[in-house]
Parts: sequence; C-alpha cells; structure tokens
Amino acid sequence: MSAIRLFILGTLDRGGPMHGHQIRRAAQVDRTELWTDFKVGSIYAALPRMASDGTVAVTHSEKVGNRPERTVYEITEAGRGELRAVRDAVFTSTRLLPDPVDLALQNAHDLSVADLRRVFEGRIAAVTAQSIAWQNQWDAARPYISARESLTFAHTNLRLEAEAAWSRAVLDELDNETDGADLHQAEGQR
Repeated sequence: MSAIRLFILGTLDRGGPMHGHQIRRAAQVDRTELWTDFKVGSIYAALPRMASDGTVAVTHSEKVGNRPERTVYEITEAGRGELRAVRDAVFTSTRLLPDPVDLALQNAHDLSVADLRRVFEGRIAAVTAQSIAWQNQWDAARPYISARESLTFAHTNLRLEAEAAWSRAVLDELDNETDGADLHQAEGQR
C-alpha cells in the first residue's frame, strides 16, 4: 500500500481535478505529515507515475499570471477502483511496523540494569513529552477538525499511551532481573 497514492486518489476523488500544488496544499491543510509516512513534496513525482499507470489522467495545463505552467490531473475509473481496493485493504489489515527499540533491547547485553533503567526512564519521559505535545496539537485543532480527523488524533494518542505503558512494563521487569551484565563481567574477570 502506498500512502501517497491513497492520498492523491482520495483527494482527486473528493475535490475533482487539481494540479500538483493544489494537491500539496490539500496535504498541508489535512496535516497529512502527522499521520502518514510520505513527504508532501513527493506528490510532484508521484503524479506523472500515476498518469502513466492510468490511475490519474492529465486534463490540461494552465498558466495563471507569472506562475509556472501547471498540469491538472483527474482521477480515472481505474484510479477509483484502486482507491476503493487500497482503502478497503488498509481498513482490514493491521500494519504494525517493527520498532528498532526491540532490537536495541535485545542487544543491550553490555548495559547494566541500572543503565537500562536510565535508558527506559528517558524513553518514558520522551514519549510522555510527545504525548503532551500531541494532545496540545489535538486541543488546538479540535474546533477546526471533523469527527473523523479527531479519531485520527485519538489513534495516535492511544499508540503513544501504549508505548509509555510498554516502557513502564520494561522497567517493572528490570526490577525483577538480576544484573546480568554485571554477572557476565564478573565471570569474565575470574
């Protein structure tokens, strides 16, 4: 699934024909950088690829004032089919990307329990700060966003809360662990 394709197709389906700058502006207004994994500037590169695969079509070019000439795109029937298929696939699948913190934890054998505690206490502080910042953004946006947009804020907020809870569980587990790194060091010194 390509988030940028989903966004472009959805935007053109909802808003009608647009040029790349209008689609980019829609991404900025929709705050897509908060909940997608693409940069809005990549819209310009995606549009010609999508035109060549038939999901969007060029309707015309336009030049307004001193601005550069802009190509206007519209969604095709094939694009509407892809929009429905991709959207439905996203709704029915769970995409939980591996978090590098799990790999780091598996390779923290050289850290003492005390050092690992400090790492995770810092992680909890960072996640908590991110959660507070996210909540502040949500509060500021609340008067201007739809109920569905509010649900996306809630989704991210719950994910941050889950990350903090997992990090606290790591700390709880560390309380029950003997300091394996110190034991291994002591054994190596004998």
